[in-house]
Amino acid sequence: MSVRDLIPWGRSTNSPVPSRMRDESASPFLTLHREMNRLFDDVFSGLSTGALAPAMRGLGWPSVEVVETEQGLRVSAELPGLDEKDVELTIDDGVLTLRGEKRAETTDKERGYTERSYGRFERSLALPFAVEEDKAEASFKNGVLSVTLPRSTKAPERGRRIAINGGTPQATAH
Repeated sequence: MSVRDLIPWGRSTNSPVPSRMRDESASPFLTLHREMNRLFDDVFSGLSTGALAPAMRGLGWPSVEVVETEQGLRVSAELPGLDEKDVELTIDDGVLTLRGEKRAETTDKERGYTERSYGRFERSLALPFAVEEDKAEASFKNGVLSVTLPRSTKAPERGRRIAINGGTPQATAH
């Protein structure tokens, strides 16, 4: 047996499988190859149309824009197909969290093909400076959530530097 016999396609024909290998029992490698392709197709086709599709995009969903000004921070998030009742917005310990759920309008049985994403989502953004949480404002219009976070007028909190190998610790400003 030569290495060429292991390759499931021929150089001289467009046929993906030579006639001597069309019978799957003749080639366990070809059977394994087909099963592995089928498994990968099943797994990745399910991810691209399901609730995990936003995570597959890499940057997260929803898409956000953060603008820092002298007055504070302005955050915009694109949430097409959602209403304000579908979205929850919280600030806790210097982190702005946006969470909610996008529900499908049709059932899986009715839907033949979709590139739309459905399911629960959560996006957390670490705030670059202290904000006045009590004065934060949010509005939702045409599928875009806009959040305004005024910069805090309080002095920045002081951190504590930890001494390494018995040195003298010092306070540092953030």
